[in-house]
Amino acid sequence: MTTSRNLFLNTPPVRLFFTAALPGAAGMLASILYFILDGVLVGNILGTTAFAAVSLGLPFIIINFSLADLIGVGSSVPISISLGRKKDTRANNIFTCACLMIAATGLIIGLLLFAVTPSMLSLLGAKGELARLTAEYIRVYAVFSPVTTIVFALDNYLRICGKIRFSMWLNIFMSALIAILEFVFLYFFRWGLWSAALAACISMTAAAGIALWPFIRGRLQLRFCRPHFNLPMMRRIVACGLPSFLGNIAGRATAIVINIALLYFGGETAVAVSGILVYLGDIVQSLLYGTYDALQPAISYNWGAKRPERVQVLSRCCLIFGATLSAAAVLLAFLFPRQLVALFTDDDSAEFMIMAVFALKLYGLSYLVRWYSFFILSFMTAVGRAMSATLISLASAFVFPLLLVAALWPLELTGLWLNFPAGSLLTAVLAAGLMMHFKREKLAFCHNSDIIRKS
Repeated sequence: MTTSRNLFLNTPPVRLFFTAALPGAAGMLASILYFILDGVLVGNILGTTAFAAVSLGLPFIIINFSLADLIGVGSSVPISISLGRKKDTRANNIFTCACLMIAATGLIIGLLLFAVTPSMLSLLGAKGELARLTAEYIRVYAVFSPVTTIVFALDNYLRICGKIRFSMWLNIFMSALIAILEFVFLYFFRWGLWSAALAACISMTAAAGIALWPFIRGRLQLRFCRPHFNLPMMRRIVACGLPSFLGNIAGRATAIVINIALLYFGGETAVAVSGILVYLGDIVQSLLYGTYDALQPAISYNWGAKRPERVQVLSRCCLIFGATLSAAAVLLAFLFPRQLVALFTDDDSAEFMIMAVFALKLYGLSYLVRWYSFFILSFMTAVGRAMSATLISLASAFVFPLLLVAALWPLELTGLWLNFPAGSLLTAVLAAGLMMHFKREKLAFCHNSDIIRKS
């Protein structure tokens, strides 16, 4: 049962980075591919209206997973730190309580989402076929919510137990199953947009069952135990998960506001173009998030074990990877914009393509700096600095985008496309300031500790 502790605390940092980051990035990319494949298949088989419905419904679906993500991410940090401090009993209790909390919130949020979807779409201004298709798509996810929302939290728990490759292959299996089922449902059975959501939910349920099995059998370092809920533990889970949760909620709320503006300025076409940007951005973001998320347990372990030199090397590796990947993404957006857009739609009209290519190039600029704030957010979460992580998350997902919507409103659609790079730049500046404050604070603490020891 010491495998994961040995992996995170004794493996040379650079080797640990590649051991954890590469499978983590591959697994996260595979897990996000179901959203990407969803867009490709829907756009090419069902058409632009169905594709716009997916784009319109996606923020609500992600909100559906947000509370589970709060608990999953929020519990992973204290679990890892507890294991790093050799407090396995505490870690097992947090793990058990978190799983029960995720199941309960999945049921509640699923029921709520199923009930209010038509009213929410009406408030957005969606009408007719677009509103009908979007409601069908969202409601399938709502029905499966009690059994699907835990899948991403289990992914974190597997990595904490050192099962990094198992986590990667499970994500690949899930994405492959989604692709196969969705293609069969849409292309052969000729079912509607709802079947795309059904394919995803069936696959996620299967993956959750497979992920749970080794925990149920007691074969991993984390084990189910008799749960003991207490207020300090629940507060810690919420505090550590709050940045991710608020980022999800705020980001989806912002996406809804931007979709309203897109419908106002450019109609269904602009919403479809925005959907393409989101799908392409998710590819880069999943690689960044997968890498940083896979290293979170290692950083938390070493932070809990008071090994700052290892944390520093792991952080440097993450920053180099993020900068390199993001530079490649910017180049692709500028060199092959038409080819990237064509992956998601068969609409090759001049009006659509001009709008999409222009928007993609502006969107690509956001990754010149976005990688940095993304890592600082992950780092602050890993070391338990919930307030700093929350500030970055809220600023990135909500505060800066909404301020920029208002500031750039006179530019109409161009202002909406500029929102992404401008918001990323502002967030990077904020993240750099918070990181400088953190370093000064730690330096002052070490200096004062030296003075106390000498005296």
